[in-house]
Amino acid sequence: MKVAGPVLALGAMSGTSLDGVDAALLLTDGERVHRFGETGYRPYSEAEREVIRAALGRWPGEPGVAEAAEVVEAAHAELLARFPQAELIGFHGQTLAHEPRGRGTHQAGNGALLAAALERRVVWDFRSADVALGGEGAPLAPFFHFALARWLGATEPVAFLNLGGVGNVTWVDPRADAPEAEGALLAFDTGPANAPLDDLMRARLGRARDEGGALAAEGEPDSEILERFLSAPHFSRMPPKSLDRNEFDWLLKAVTKLETADALATLAAAAALSVGEALRHFPRPVARVLVSGGGRHNRTLMTMIAAAVDVSVLPVEAVGLDGDMLEAQAFAHLAVRVARGLPTSAPGTTGVAAAVSGGVISSPGK
Repeated sequence: MKVAGPVLALGAMSGTSLDGVDAALLLTDGERVHRFGETGYRPYSEAEREVIRAALGRWPGEPGVAEAAEVVEAAHAELLARFPQAELIGFHGQTLAHEPRGRGTHQAGNGALLAAALERRVVWDFRSADVALGGEGAPLAPFFHFALARWLGATEPVAFLNLGGVGNVTWVDPRADAPEAEGALLAFDTGPANAPLDDLMRARLGRARDEGGALAAEGEPDSEILERFLSAPHFSRMPPKSLDRNEFDWLLKAVTKLETADALATLAAAAALSVGEALRHFPRPVARVLVSGGGRHNRTLMTMIAAAVDVSVLPVEAVGLDGDMLEAQAFAHLAVRVARGLPTSAPGTTGVAAAVSGGVISSPGK
């Protein structure tokens, strides 16, 4: 059943950094942001995180996948139950594997089970239709970024950079008629962001992250590793393009012999340089890059990004947005678009042949 008018939707996101589940309410008609609502967060325990991590890179039916899905579903059900006012839920699930030119894309978590548990309609499996039609299946937040640029009153192109486990960027021209219009959006994954930094901290020091980039600030990047990094095929591919969380696993191996501070500085520099490479693909320059995701809290990484580009680099809080909840809000927005039969991806965002409305809608009791 399609919906009309603004809907109080609840979006949920569990990203590649594996820290936990974000949830955010958004009043939207799928085209305009009418109002931002309450937010919530449910961290994964270390045991839960290990179950999910053990399933990374695996596909349905393979060892550990069912257990990971149970963790993801239980955590989401617990958090989303705190928002009884939501009329519709957008559930992304947890990406375990992503091979758009290979086996497809795999997000753990069954939206039909959540619909039954929460007794509300759930929109899920956002990426499969795009991949089936030849798209990259990622990133999916760009259509929301278009709405945000309009909400901000932007009149010139602006970029939204998300620094999660993997980095992704959206170039937005808010003057376009709609997000699916030709020339409205260009979006793609930039390169590794928090994932290798966090994995190294966990492996060497048993800590979740390098708080504020303090250790990385004490180190010196390894130029030979960075030179090899920039020669990776990903950077010569024209966008749209996407990455699996583990596509740059060799980076962690490459920094094995470096002192921890130098290793972190090298990984942060790699993430920053990938952003600099990304901006070369923009159709027209932007005046500012607005940054969301956990990486914006890493001051060393943000300083390195600012040095790698020629434009102002700001956390999205500088323009009144919540950088921790942007992706959860995006899936609330996309859920309403799916319910209205509106496109959720287009050639400029995923490389799909034509604009497509992805997503499956599950109702309670079905």
